[in-house]
Amino acid sequence: MRVVMFGYQTWGHRTLQALLASEHEVALVVTHPVSDHPYERIWNDSVADLATGHGVEVIVRDRPDDAELLGRLKQADPDVIVATNWRTWIPPEIFELPRLGTLNVHDSLLPAYGGFSPLIWALINGEREVGVTAHMMDAELDAGDIVLQRAVPVGDRDTTTDLFHKTLALFGPITVDGLDLIASGRTDWTPQDRAKASFFHKRAEEDSRIDWTWPAEDLDRLVRAQSDPYPNAFTYHRGHRIRIVAASVSQGIYGGTPGRIFIREGDAVVIVAGAEARRGRSHGLAVERIRTEDGTELAAKDYFTTMGGYLTARR
Repeated sequence: MRVVMFGYQTWGHRTLQALLASEHEVALVVTHPVSDHPYERIWNDSVADLATGHGVEVIVRDRPDDAELLGRLKQADPDVIVATNWRTWIPPEIFELPRLGTLNVHDSLLPAYGGFSPLIWALINGEREVGVTAHMMDAELDAGDIVLQRAVPVGDRDTTTDLFHKTLALFGPITVDGLDLIASGRTDWTPQDRAKASFFHKRAEEDSRIDWTWPAEDLDRLVRAQSDPYPNAFTYHRGHRIRIVAASVSQGIYGGTPGRIFIREGDAVVIVAGAEARRGRSHGLAVERIRTEDGTELAAKDYFTTMGGYLTARR
């Protein structure tokens, strides 16, 4: 089939690699310009460079809503459009243009975790599996009928970085397999149950701020969700921002006020956590490694040389 691809960053790059290696013809690639957004500087393999290197025409757009682009798409005459990690709304005059429609590939198990940063949100929320969905695009974002879906388990100590690599490996195969199903003439796709749908916003600095009233189990997942190279979960100590690089749930139960720098536990330093901590029924967060504002990384026991005082959400 003749394919136009809308894609961006490493997800789009990996998808384009699979398309170029398949029997399908890539007629045109549309991608976003390079961004300064902190989350879009991560996993930023260039779709444009890959396409150009294979002699495929590239068009760069923030939003695909201009007459010039629409005209070029009509000239390309695709059988299908593939969209992967496209960050802005694609209007109906584009996604309905190909005779076989538009296949969108999204890194969650839709209908859950539509929208942005699904792996981070899923890990924070304690999901036991994540995955990738190939679905037919319609007028509602990430809501079209499901063509294929593949899942991978979330390990007990997985970080978002681990989940990125697990799910990235699915992007190329699910795209090519989905196109093969479309080419076969199948149209009996699975409608999404909108009663089970959720849609998440982009991550921003505020979303990485630690709230010590969260249970330690939730904070442990937040730290793993904000793993390098993502912006780490952060807190403040004596007016200075520190980032929590590695942590786990304490072995012991520690009571008191959330945020209290309390006790050493092995090589970690335990911070009191949880809204019910005052009742003495909660685990703390055993902080193992921190990073200071100047980028210096330290073992927590070397940074917190005395116990006492508090970690806070603000300076």
